[in-house]
Amino acid sequence: MKATSWMGRNSVEVSEVPDPKILNSRDAIVQITSTAICGSDLHLYDGYVPTMQKGDILGHEFMGEVVEVGRGVSNLRIGDRVVVPFTISCGNCWSCSQGLFSVCENSNPNAKIAEELLGHSPAGAFGFSHMLGGYPGGQAEYARVPFADVGPIKIPDGIPDEQVLFLSDIFPTAWMAAENCNIQPGDTVAIWGCGPVGQLAIKSAYLLGAERVIAIDRVEYRLRMAREQGGAETINYDENDVLDVLKEMTGGRGPDSTMDAVGMEAHDTGVAGAFDRVKQAVRSESDRPTALRQAIMACRSGGTVSVPGVYGGFVDKFPLGSLMNRGLTLKTGQTHMQRYTHPLLEKIQNGDIDPSFIISHPMPLADARKGYETFKNKEDECMKVVLKP
Repeated sequence: MKATSWMGRNSVEVSEVPDPKILNSRDAIVQITSTAICGSDLHLYDGYVPTMQKGDILGHEFMGEVVEVGRGVSNLRIGDRVVVPFTISCGNCWSCSQGLFSVCENSNPNAKIAEELLGHSPAGAFGFSHMLGGYPGGQAEYARVPFADVGPIKIPDGIPDEQVLFLSDIFPTAWMAAENCNIQPGDTVAIWGCGPVGQLAIKSAYLLGAERVIAIDRVEYRLRMAREQGGAETINYDENDVLDVLKEMTGGRGPDSTMDAVGMEAHDTGVAGAFDRVKQAVRSESDRPTALRQAIMACRSGGTVSVPGVYGGFVDKFPLGSLMNRGLTLKTGQTHMQRYTHPLLEKIQNGDIDPSFIISHPMPLADARKGYETFKNKEDECMKVVLKP
């Protein structure tokens, strides 16, 4: 089959690789009909996530048709259309029983590697380094899905791929991030990052009852989408001091909750931004936390800071004093996917939201290399690349 493989920093290649096979009775094989490039994939592409190996198959946002099932999978049949969550969860461990699916205790065969960096291991994940299991990803023609009796959600006929594909990751991620904001009626939410997760987080925040959403970015077409599609007020951080403007917009108090939807490759202007870039480049700091710092400093006292942006390790100049002295709540985490896939599918079916508005660049799988470059460099107003095998 053809698949998109990581070949080193800033290098991917679509090549022939062996077809996946059933390895466990709870496996399924899915023939992929749609798959996407995620902002998290760019962290791999840029070389900031450790334990990647040349030839690793990328991609954790995918859906398709079941073509084979193991004998232990009774909930799926050949021919079912499914969306596959990006985290892999066993459904049986203590964490899964508590609804903490993204920290499943059984799905990462390389848990020891993750424990050395993180203290404890999160769940395994598709196409996202050997530290998280080394599972082949979904930017391919076929994928093996472990614990297929727990993860995939069946999609009814008549709903196009484009409307439901993002149930694989970024729609539940945005929803959980907004839910973590503890939004109360009348609240103001500030969101750093107007990429795909940020755009869906704007929609989610309003659906959860926010009165105002303020979106922060520097890319004008992203800010325009946040205004026109999401109904957000916007701040261009290249043109404004974000903390000053947020105080002015909120009567000096600050937003009720803030969200870092950027993660480890946040940009900043001036000396601080340059310092972070140098430290990350020489690997003396694994993450550039500009958005996180600002989200903490901007949030009103007693408010909530939500962090769906992906971080890999350690950050510098973390404003712990602000977090502690002002009574802020910090809520983070990879998405507990199985909590959200069915309820959010219902919202799509009910017409509450159509996540397909973020798709800007549909491409054949063969053009994955071009897709990565277009997405990374924000060429042609690229918001989201969807690949078709």
